[in-house]
Amino acid sequence: MGQNDQGLASGRERYRVVPRVLVFIRHEDDVLLLRGAPDKRLWANKYNGVGGHVEVDEDVFSAARREAAEETGMTIDALDLTAVVNIDAGDQGLGILMFVFIGWSNTRQTNASSEGDLFWFPSDQLPEDELVEDLEWLLPRVLGNREAGSPLYLHYSYDADDQLVIRPAE
Repeated sequence: MGQNDQGLASGRERYRVVPRVLVFIRHEDDVLLLRGAPDKRLWANKYNGVGGHVEVDEDVFSAARREAAEETGMTIDALDLTAVVNIDAGDQGLGILMFVFIGWSNTRQTNASSEGDLFWFPSDQLPEDELVEDLEWLLPRVLGNREAGSPLYLHYSYDADDQLVIRPAE
């Protein structure tokens, strides 16, 4: 099937998504979190995993490895898909499709990045009050999901009070 046969030119009115990756790097029982730089547009001074946009010429797995390397200086030894999240960003025609990974590393050595500062936390002692808003719910589930097998499938949206609503697949 060629590019023209993919049907995108005729589907301008369809819902479209921006693909993103989010990676939580593990070393033994610890997880690496990035505290967003104070001048970041999104999640300044909040803890999150590492990640970003998927480039036009890469798959989500390669994007996760690239983003982890760019933001931590680390090469990930193993990478597991743990969640797929469809995010309603308030535009009926455009959303975000986020692929969440757990990466495993044999080292704790990281390099500085302009994205923010990196910190290792025991997985049972996360800084809950300082996490990006969905991570208090998401992180325990994806950290424990490696044995579960299949990824979580989620939908994020916001209610009338602009509060995050997390809806797992039924």
